[in-house]
Amino acid sequence: MKKIFLLLTVVAAFAFTSAPMLIQQKKAAPAAMDPNAKTLLDAVSQHYKAIKSIRATFKLSMEHPNMKTKQEKRGALVLKGTKYIIQLDNQDIYCDGKTVWTYSKESNEVQVNNYEHNAHEVNPSEIFTMYEKGFIYQMAEVDAAKGLQVVELTPTDKKKAYFKIKLFVNKAEKSIQKMKIFNNNGGFITYDIVQFTANPKDVTDASFVFDAKKYPGVEVNDIR
Repeated sequence: MKKIFLLLTVVAAFAFTSAPMLIQQKKAAPAAMDPNAKTLLDAVSQHYKAIKSIRATFKLSMEHPNMKTKQEKRGALVLKGTKYIIQLDNQDIYCDGKTVWTYSKESNEVQVNNYEHNAHEVNPSEIFTMYEKGFIYQMAEVDAAKGLQVVELTPTDKKKAYFKIKLFVNKAEKSIQKMKIFNNNGGFITYDIVQFTANPKDVTDASFVFDAKKYPGVEVNDIR
């Protein structure tokens, strides 16, 4: 097992704040549930539920084909249950399941908020079970060159910010190696995992709490 997808759609909001909006696309009506897709997703979910924590580096890209634009970022993710750390070029985001710290490297400022679950976002802790409720799933094309099977997830809630998700699955490893999110604004976001470590020994609950002492002169903006 070398790769895994465990990311938030909200990462793109932090990484691409200037992305233009496009006219909302028409979405085809989803087909019925595919039992073969469920079998594959169940196997992937069971595989990763056995992993207590992860550390991964990833590549994130956002594209707007109609406007011929593409942006790319690289970052890192640490995850343990509902706790996570997302590290980008200009921001670090810490969440211990109750509080979220968003640190700006440029201004040396951290904003502190209460964690509030957003039902319209893909949460890292839910990525392996999200298909169980609120989605129509179908087997799609096979990427034979890379040995991947593709599963399409279509949300039944039309208020979500995206209308389709493609999961690129290595069936032999039961791993999700890439995910592509098709947004309502006409663009799409692709996540690729570059490096993955299961159960890193140095990850503890304290790792997910922002430690202001490590950032001399940091300005703390607590808006809880």
